[in-house]
Amino acid sequence: MQRHKRRIATALSAVTTSLLLSLSLASTPAHAASHNPIVFVHGLSSDSTTWDDWIADFEADGYSSSELYAISYDWTKSNVTTASTLSTYIQSVLARTGASKVDLVVHSMGALNSRYYLKNLGGTSYVDDFVSVAGVNHGTSIASLCGWLYTSCKEMQTGSSFLTALNSGDETPGSVSYAAYWSDCDAAIDPDTSAELSGATNVDVGCVSHTDMNNDHGVYEQVRNFVS
Repeated sequence: MQRHKRRIATALSAVTTSLLLSLSLASTPAHAASHNPIVFVHGLSSDSTTWDDWIADFEADGYSSSELYAISYDWTKSNVTTASTLSTYIQSVLARTGASKVDLVVHSMGALNSRYYLKNLGGTSYVDDFVSVAGVNHGTSIASLCGWLYTSCKEMQTGSSFLTALNSGDETPGSVSYAAYWSDCDAAIDPDTSAELSGATNVDVGCVSHTDMNNDHGVYEQVRNFVS
């Protein structure tokens, strides 16, 4: 008799545990889908803080701080040197997050060192989406003002040997999804269409100044939708 009671008690306990587990799972909200980590790359005469507004916007839209990384680098050096620095930085982000790829969001000269990384340093294996915001992809006549002083600026001059090599062949290599957002009144990029990339989704965002391009909320929303 005692054995029979123990069996009934054991059976009831198992059923109760199963019901409680089911109720617990049903009441637990689903976790938001994770994103690729985003690496933000600034341009000439700038640093990582130029991305503060957009990082705050991404966090407000569901990204965690552990998915958002803004690199600072010595912008006076050659974009070749910076590309190597970026490569090391991205590997550290991948190791820290456990992700297999990142999304790259870049501004101005950041497009050049980032594209060098993609084309020449194996970056296409580690980048899912690439977004150029007011990127100096085909140079600018304005760079002549500082080209005599900084190697990085000289490389931005229209027709420079750096740009000629960078833009030879495929401008959007690999299986990366590319987008280029440009302004039709960008005083820092002459001509404005220099910011476009062959093979990318090219978007004229209207009249937004060069320095506001990576602070503008309307541009942000388009970039967010592209990488999401």
